[in-house]
Amino acid sequence: MKVLIIGGGPAGMLSAISAARKGDKVTILEKMNMCGKKLLITGKGRCNITSSLEMSEFIKNIPGNGKFLYSAFNNFTNQDIIKILEQNNVKVKEERGNRIFPASDKSLSVLNALLQELKKLKVDIKTNTKVTKILTNENRVTGITYIKDNNSEEQTILADKIILATGGKSYKSTGSTGDGYAMAKELGHTIKELKPSLVPLTCKEIELCKNMQGLSLKNVKIKFINLENKKVIYEDFGEMLFTHFGVSGPIILSASAHLLRYKNATELLKKDKIQLVIDLKPALSEEKLNNRILKDFEKFKNKQFKNSLDDLIPKKMIETIIKLSGIDLNKQVNEINKMERLDLVKLLKNFKLTIKGFRDINEAIITAGGIDIKEINSSTMESKIIKGLYFAGEIIDVDAYTGGFNLQIAYSTGYTAGMS
Repeated sequence: MKVLIIGGGPAGMLSAISAARKGDKVTILEKMNMCGKKLLITGKGRCNITSSLEMSEFIKNIPGNGKFLYSAFNNFTNQDIIKILEQNNVKVKEERGNRIFPASDKSLSVLNALLQELKKLKVDIKTNTKVTKILTNENRVTGITYIKDNNSEEQTILADKIILATGGKSYKSTGSTGDGYAMAKELGHTIKELKPSLVPLTCKEIELCKNMQGLSLKNVKIKFINLENKKVIYEDFGEMLFTHFGVSGPIILSASAHLLRYKNATELLKKDKIQLVIDLKPALSEEKLNNRILKDFEKFKNKQFKNSLDDLIPKKMIETIIKLSGIDLNKQVNEINKMERLDLVKLLKNFKLTIKGFRDINEAIITAGGIDIKEINSSTMESKIIKGLYFAGEIIDVDAYTGGFNLQIAYSTGYTAGMS
């Protein structure tokens, strides 16, 4: 069987590996000058390959249509991708939060391993090749038209099977420009609204965030609260980051995927009714934190308040905490009263910011929305509308939290599409 795969990201490459393993003649068509450009920037360039959780636990980390992936996850697991990498000389390691990374800490080693596997399987890779149309006859694929190296002259390749793995609409510089959605729509598929997921959030207190720009907080607890009904929308523990517009980092990105689906989120954001509460010292109760501050104050009793917080919080945060505490920064530590100290404790346990909205989709790690799952056979990834057309990866309306889950979706849907 002659198989064409449109897109050379993780989903496309795994589709190719799967199809080639069963003896198909496989060609990857990638419009960029190389495969896997987006893969190279995942995990801050280190590539969070997958999660070590049991596959049954993956669905819980996929707020966007997770149940659709049961078959795909059974077909190709986290252990399967690790096996392919190890067979191509890439050792892996596990880090906090069940995250699996290459031992080299370089995403390039993951990409090279996949390319090596494709080479072994004699998969033909055509780069700088932009597919312009999927050809069909009587609701069955027959081939594609494409242009090479931006040449205006269209060429045609015939095929028995086509796998559309063009990715989403985020990180356009890596080639994710949403081409696949247009191709699928032209063939009669429904595209669910595209939204940014795993995306940084903007805050009302922009100057405050700017002052702490670049500061990464590890081991903090966060809660997002609906101020209208006082209910907790989402909570998490881990690492976050302050930016010039608000907040980012792993736990904030995962929160954005949840917030995206929260009822009336758009209206609540407009009314400044979603609050982020950060517990800077989650390991300490208020009583224990108070005792800790008492010890610090005893140690620095002859210093000014502004010089007494170095052991307690990051330097980049001191100015902000002093400002919000209401305590005179020039006040001697031994002059600070009990009420002021208890207010400081509350501030460190309940650092509050007002969430205004999401950053642009081009800054999102993942695109939520895409090809309607009702139009795809979940066991094979084949279109229910066009015979011989298959989908893989981010182009499908599925998306997950951070932690390697989105990449596993790409591998598993890709492998399933290729083997079917």
